[in-house]
Amino acid sequence: MSIVRTANHRPAASAHRRRIDPVKAASFITLLITTFLMLLPLFFMVSTSLKSKKEMLKFPPTFLPESWAWSNYRDIFDTLQFGTLYKNSLIIAVLTVIGTLISSGLVAYGFARFRGRGNQFLFVLVLSTMMLPYPAIMIPQFVLFSHMNWIDTFLPLIVPAFFGSAYNIFLLRQFFSTLPEELFDAGRIDGCGELRMWWKIALPLSAPALATVAIFAFIYSWNDLLTPVLYLSSSEKFTLPVGMASLTSSRFRIPPWHLLMVASVLAMLPIVTLFALAQKQFVEGIVLTGIK
Repeated sequence: MSIVRTANHRPAASAHRRRIDPVKAASFITLLITTFLMLLPLFFMVSTSLKSKKEMLKFPPTFLPESWAWSNYRDIFDTLQFGTLYKNSLIIAVLTVIGTLISSGLVAYGFARFRGRGNQFLFVLVLSTMMLPYPAIMIPQFVLFSHMNWIDTFLPLIVPAFFGSAYNIFLLRQFFSTLPEELFDAGRIDGCGELRMWWKIALPLSAPALATVAIFAFIYSWNDLLTPVLYLSSSEKFTLPVGMASLTSSRFRIPPWHLLMVASVLAMLPIVTLFALAQKQFVEGIVLTGIK
């Protein structure tokens, strides 16, 4: 009888294990719908980049190209100085990341490790600069760089990064504050100065926060349109956003939207690659600084 009861109870137990939690199911469906809606513009951008100019203007629009125009990816280099634009944007973005990491890292280390009168006041003062809108400092900054003969050079786009950023200083300061004081005591016993401890101890242990700051700085510089438009006038010095914006200018009777989508796809590659390589450190950096 016990054997029969066990056999009879197995289907019920198995059915109980297979029961689907409605909350989890609803959450999963919501995530699927949200993912689809988020990926739809990306799919449409890639699809449009492979359409001919005639098909691009067709209404209603087609989701998939009728004929795959791979030549669009060659034509973008003939229409724009795309290689030069790409190179200029990469140079500016990489140097901006380096400057941001060095300057913001040094200032954040000082705020995190040095305790003294006025430390908190100065930190709040630095954070208060985040409330200043860029248009408020745009004209004084332009006049300053004009007097320094930096107009139509990359310097106005790169040098400010070497003077720190309030948000990045805050992010790194929060992370540096979590590092154990015993590590720095051991460094002092070994004869390390503060600068060497920053380089040998603080930075290697702060890879997640540094990766987060690097991604933010790269994306901001890579997507920046206003600053290059203000300071650059030579076409051979234009950045990628400026070149892409020129595709919608009055020199085209009908803007070549298919080529603009090609440029958008190619412009997206460095950001996607950077995030894919530093995704783990990026998420960890956001979580840990948020906890602190």
